[in-house]
Amino acid sequence: MNGNTSYIAQWMTQIRRGWLETCILNLLAGEDIHGYGLLLRLRHIPGLGISEGSLYPLLSRLRLQGLIVVRRLEESPDGPPRKVYGLTPRGRQVLALMNRHFDVMTRQHQLAQNWSAP
Repeated sequence: MNGNTSYIAQWMTQIRRGWLETCILNLLAGEDIHGYGLLLRLRHIPGLGISEGSLYPLLSRLRLQGLIVVRRLEESPDGPPRKVYGLTPRGRQVLALMNRHFDVMTRQHQLAQNWSAP
């Protein structure tokens, strides 16, 4: 891996952390979803591939932060009951702030790109 590739990989990791949280909260804003359902939906977002080993610790952290809650358990034919997650009122407030911030950042990025265009 050359220096540029290494730098971009680190940069993408930093951006991806916050982006994944925002994607998860946005998915839960529409409906309560069990963890595996979230995993499947996230995997259908191009370039956002995520593993179970990354998702479940992130869900746990969001729950400990008071942004999501386990609403109920659903029976699963393939194993233990599935936890169904939903947003808390605080989670909805934080998500609104996150979405606004990403909108502002997108506009800032576009302005910076347009400024440097020939």
